[in-house]
Amino acid sequence: MPSKVLLIGTSKGLVEYRRSLNGWAIGKVHFQGMPVSALHVDEHTRAWWVGLAHRHWGQKLHYSADEGHKWQPVPTPVYPAGAMLKPGKPASLKKIWCLQGAGPGRPDGLWLGTEPGGLFYSDDNGLSFHLVESLWNHPSRLDENQWFGAGRDFPFIHSIVVAPGDGDHVYIAVSCAGVFETRDGGASWAPRNKGLVAAYLPNPGAEVGHDPHLLLACRARPEVLWQQNHCGIFRSVDGGQQWDNVTDEQGIANYGFALAVDHQNPERAWVIPAVSDEERVAHGLALCVCVTENGGRSWRQLRSGLPQEYCFDIVYRHALAISGNTLAFGTSTGNVYLSENEGEHWSCLSHNLASVDAASFG
Repeated sequence: MPSKVLLIGTSKGLVEYRRSLNGWAIGKVHFQGMPVSALHVDEHTRAWWVGLAHRHWGQKLHYSADEGHKWQPVPTPVYPAGAMLKPGKPASLKKIWCLQGAGPGRPDGLWLGTEPGGLFYSDDNGLSFHLVESLWNHPSRLDENQWFGAGRDFPFIHSIVVAPGDGDHVYIAVSCAGVFETRDGGASWAPRNKGLVAAYLPNPGAEVGHDPHLLLACRARPEVLWQQNHCGIFRSVDGGQQWDNVTDEQGIANYGFALAVDHQNPERAWVIPAVSDEERVAHGLALCVCVTENGGRSWRQLRSGLPQEYCFDIVYRHALAISGNTLAFGTSTGNVYLSENEGEHWSCLSHNLASVDAASFG
């Protein structure tokens, strides 16, 4: 059944769109004026989770079990005493980047990724969190030449992928460090970065030190992983053991942040490219979505309904969402676009929001 709710997390609140017979329209604004740092809709419990970045009080965490009618605050994760960024510098929470339910086998489990690079886990549906010490104490994390900030002061965990049917099998992505995998529920972790390129490092093929912008897996074929990376677009068909560079060398599907995958067809994915790290604007000042239907061997540009003149928009890593044939994204200048035919044509839902950091279907 097509989704009837679209949530857009902005720098000024959470905007809720509802679909009716007349189309999509804003139904409500939650946390008005507050920057939304993270947004998650749990596919099993249907709970809505929101991380907020209060300017005075710091990071806060809320959830709703009834589609936003009532919100419940929960304690924010805290780095324990003794957790050090480096000798003599205690770690403290800077930002909540992402949340992910732990799957049907762990109905009260919740993973949470933060800056400065700490992964937290809750086994009581967010009432309490503990730092995953095995990752925090991983030898690579303790080496500031392997885990380091990418456009920010500290490394941060922005993607968590739980394998369908196996709550012990989890991937995370860290900027900058790369992809890590656990098969024992977080007791141990191994880097999964073979085949990736880090052009900014002395050794571009280093085991750790890569900058994935977003990591996703196809639910029907969870061994097929995709990542939009600082140095291109990469795909793995063997659970991250080997990555292939599927960047469009003849086109513009290269640098960017946003990524969506078809959860039934492992060959299909969408990206929204920007010019470069130095020039973070749409290519040719014309907004474009690129799609591949053959695992990245070729890419096609989708422009129908998108602005093609003097458009400076870019789309951040969590601001592109998919539900069946419907895709939606929000931009850095507060525009929201939606397609109900897999990106072939787009309609604008709003020109007037604040900068968009996250999008999710409810």
